[in-house]
Amino acid sequence: MSFTGTPRPRPRWHHAQTELDDFAIISYSVDAGALARHLPDGFEPMKTAFADGPGALVSAVAFRDRDFHFRFLPPAAISCGQINYRTYVTAYGKPGVWFFGTSLDHPVVAVPQHVWGMPWRRDRIRIEADWVAAPARWRLEAGGAHCEAAESPEPPATLDGFDGESDWLERLTHPTQGWYLRRDGRIGAYSIWHPVMRPRHLSATSARFPVFERLGLITPGTRPHSVLAQPHLHFDIHTPPRRLRLR
Repeated sequence: MSFTGTPRPRPRWHHAQTELDDFAIISYSVDAGALARHLPDGFEPMKTAFADGPGALVSAVAFRDRDFHFRFLPPAAISCGQINYRTYVTAYGKPGVWFFGTSLDHPVVAVPQHVWGMPWRRDRIRIEADWVAAPARWRLEAGGAHCEAAESPEPPATLDGFDGESDWLERLTHPTQGWYLRRDGRIGAYSIWHPVMRPRHLSATSARFPVFERLGLITPGTRPHSVLAQPHLHFDIHTPPRRLRLR
C-alpha cells in the first residue's frame, strides 16, 4: 500500500505557511557510529541496511521559500533560498529529524536565531531548476555548498536501504517532528505538515556540502545516496518552536 501521509493539524493563528519551489532532498549514507557522536543523550540514528553495509542517512534539504508568512500578520510575504541540514533519528523512541543547522538568504534569519535560539545563519543561496528540460535539471550554489543534478532516465525500482516506495516516502520525505540544539544549550522542538510528496528521482553530477564534511560524516568526493526533487510543495510550520519536554 502506498504511503498516504499524515493528518493535517488544524492551522492556528500563530502558525506560519509557505510555498516551496524547486525543492530537493540530497541525501548521503554515513557511518551510524560517527553520526551518533553528534547527537544528544536520548537521540539515536535511524540505522539502515545499505547494499554495502549498515549505516544511517543525512540530508541537505534545499528550496526557495515563496510567500512565507505568519498567519497573524498582514501578508508581507518573504521569498528566499533556504537549506536545512538534517539526519533521521529517534528521540526517546519517537521518530523524526535532528537539525544540525539552517542557512537562509534573508535578514529575517534574525528571528529564529535570536528569538527562538535556533542554529540558523545568513548565507547567499542560489537555486535554479528547469523542470521541462529533457532531462530536468536542478542546481544549487551557496558559498562552499553546491549541487548539480539531472533527472534519471527511469526511476529506480527502490532506493538502497529501503523496502519500497512507502518506506522511503515516509522516512526521507515526510518527517513532521524535528529537534535541534538551542543557543542556550537546551533542546528545541518543532513540527510541520505538508502533503505527500511525489518526487522525481535525480542523479547528482557534482555535489559538496561542507557542513557534513566538518562533522566528519562525508569527504569532498562522497557521492550522494539519492536526490529527490519536486517543483512545488506546500508547508505548514507550527510556529513558534518550543523546548523539548520529556514526560
